[in-house]
Amino acid sequence: MTTAAVALQKPKRRFKLTKRVFSYPYVLFMLLFVVIPLVMILVNAFLDADNNLTLDNFADFFTDKSSLIILANSLLVGVITTAICLIIGYPLAYILSKMPSGRVLVLFYVLPMWVNFLIRTLATKAIFIAIDVPLGMGTVIFGMVYNYLPFMILPLHTTLSSIDRSYIEAAQDLGADSSTVFLKTVLPLSVSGIISGITMVFIPTISTFAISQLLSNGKIFLFGDSIQMKFEQGLYGVGSIMSLVMLAFVLISNFIINRASRKSGLSIGRSLW
Repeated sequence: MTTAAVALQKPKRRFKLTKRVFSYPYVLFMLLFVVIPLVMILVNAFLDADNNLTLDNFADFFTDKSSLIILANSLLVGVITTAICLIIGYPLAYILSKMPSGRVLVLFYVLPMWVNFLIRTLATKAIFIAIDVPLGMGTVIFGMVYNYLPFMILPLHTTLSSIDRSYIEAAQDLGADSSTVFLKTVLPLSVSGIISGITMVFIPTISTFAISQLLSNGKIFLFGDSIQMKFEQGLYGVGSIMSLVMLAFVLISNFIINRASRKSGLSIGRSLW
C-alpha cells in the first residue's frame, strides 16, 4: 500500500466543542487589551521623547515631590474609604443576612452599580452644589464611599449568609451571650468576606480617577488623575513609570491581602478544631 493510500485512509480530525474552545475569546481579549498595553507601558517607561533608551523617567518621577505627595494622598484616601465602607457595610450586611428578605433588599444597594460611575458622580456633585456644600476632600471621600460601598456589602452579605447556623447554635448552647457569639463565632467566620470586601474597595480606590476632580472642582488630584494628566501632556515615559508604580502597589496589596486571608483561614480552622 502506498503512502498516499495510507494518508487517505487516516480519519480526519473533527472539530470538538470543548471547554478549552470557550476560553479562546477570553485569551484573545486578554492578549489584546491587557498584555499588549502592559508591554507598551513597560517599553515606554525606558524611552525618551526621541525613542532612545533612558532612565531619566525614573529620576523624574522619584525626584518629583508633588507626585510622591499625590501618591501618599491616594493611599490615605484608599485607607479611609475602605475603613468607612467596612464600618458601614459590615453591620448592614449582618442585618440583611438575618432578614428573610435580605437577598432582595441587598439589590437596592446594587442598583446604583448599573449606572455609569461618572453619571453617579456628576449627580452627586449637582446635589452638593444645590445644597451649598463646599467641594473638597470631604466630598471626595463621600463620593468614593458612595461608589464603592456596594463592593463591600456584596461579599460580606454572601459570606454572612452562608455561615452554618449550627456553629451559632452550639455557642449559644454552651452559654455564650449574643456579643460573645458574634465576636467568637460570626466575626471569625466572616473574615474571608471582610478580606474580599477590602480587596474590592481599596485597590480600585487607589487607582481611580475623575471622581476626585469632579467632586473637588479640580482642587484635589489623586494618583490616577495624575497619570491621566501626564499622558494628556505627552509625557508618556513618566506616565508609564507612574502606571507601573500603581501596578506594583496593586500587586503588593493583593499579595498582602491574600496572605492575610490564608493565615486567617488557618487560624479559624485551628480554633474550630
